[in-house]
Amino acid sequence: MLLALYTFGQFIKPADDEANDGFRDINDPIFGIVDVAEGLIARSGYASDAGPLAWGEEVYPRFYDDRGDGWAPATLSLWTDIEALYAFTYSGLHAEAIRRGREWFRQGDWPPLVMWWHADVERRPIWAEGVERYEFLHDHGASPFAFTFKEPFDRDGNRTNLDKTRVRELRNAAN
Repeated sequence: MLLALYTFGQFIKPADDEANDGFRDINDPIFGIVDVAEGLIARSGYASDAGPLAWGEEVYPRFYDDRGDGWAPATLSLWTDIEALYAFTYSGLHAEAIRRGREWFRQGDWPPLVMWWHADVERRPIWAEGVERYEFLHDHGASPFAFTFKEPFDRDGNRTNLDKTRVRELRNAAN
């Protein structure tokens, strides 16, 4: 089984507003870092962009307010394990982007991300699957079907804790 991740955010201002320049400036460098991150198996691209192929039609959760700019920042990826994902998420340039997130993104009652154990290693998860699990997490809370770093589940569906020693090792190896 592989760990699937879906993230979603909405800009405060329209996507092309200069208020989002800081986000746009670090977006491609972050993709460059994630593409070589320990534990990343693959990530979906976007039909409108060069790069990796999109994993199905891009869709957004019901929380998305289309203001005519046509998109919101979202990601879909596969990882070997939760510690590798955590080490990437909360280190380096990506951690800086998270710290600055309130500059660019609306705060809502929706979760920032959802994870789940993806059993079919021959098939990539699709955007609609990420949205389904994301909305389930919002509506029902963490479970083996949809969870977060704060309430993680292992491959067998049991509540678990992150291996903090491994997270530290991964962070040290990346620096």
